[in-house]
Amino acid sequence: MSGRLFVIAAPSGAGKTSLVKAALERAPNLRVCVSHTTRARRTNEVDGRDYHFITVDHFKEMIAADGFLEYAPVFDNFYGTSRKALEEAFGRGYDVILEIDWQGARQVRERTRDPMTGHPGCVSIFVLPPSRAELERRLRGRGTDSESVIERRLRDAVADMRHHDEFEYVIVNQDFDQAVADLLRIVAGGAEDLAGGRASLDPLLRDLLG
Repeated sequence: MSGRLFVIAAPSGAGKTSLVKAALERAPNLRVCVSHTTRARRTNEVDGRDYHFITVDHFKEMIAADGFLEYAPVFDNFYGTSRKALEEAFGRGYDVILEIDWQGARQVRERTRDPMTGHPGCVSIFVLPPSRAELERRLRGRGTDSESVIERRLRDAVADMRHHDEFEYVIVNQDFDQAVADLLRIVAGGAEDLAGGRASLDPLLRDLLG
């Protein structure tokens, strides 16, 4: 593999997809690896651009053939990263970023780990919202989900955020432009001040997880 691999995860509503889209516009050598999913395609989505939309049977066939670097069930559907798509991007010399959940990120870390050093062959990034209230506001602002779905997404978001400490870097998406700049600094290297275990995150984490 000639390129570098980045994995980015976040709770629903943290703004991960928007951050990645903005980073792709500013980093010409960065590419996103489009995931496969079994969920239904939304009206504004394009197959092959947003996701590769496939059936459950097809997804299971790919699992059996070891066709995924990582996969996981999310909200009653399957999502996964194709090994073939990743290899094609690396073959062209691109750096690749994967938008996945914490379960997928854990799989990628394990499956890319160097047997000699034990270090994962990827850079892992977690995105946090600036507050629990703001997270709820963003989820409600979509205007597409019922109250029960919003409540479930909030519970799932808190559960997801409890895994923040598994990631090498943590970005707080309070100011969008700053968060994009932080992501680009991580991609470029030398963003030690964004390390996941930094003490400055403690008050925010108490608010988000309390």
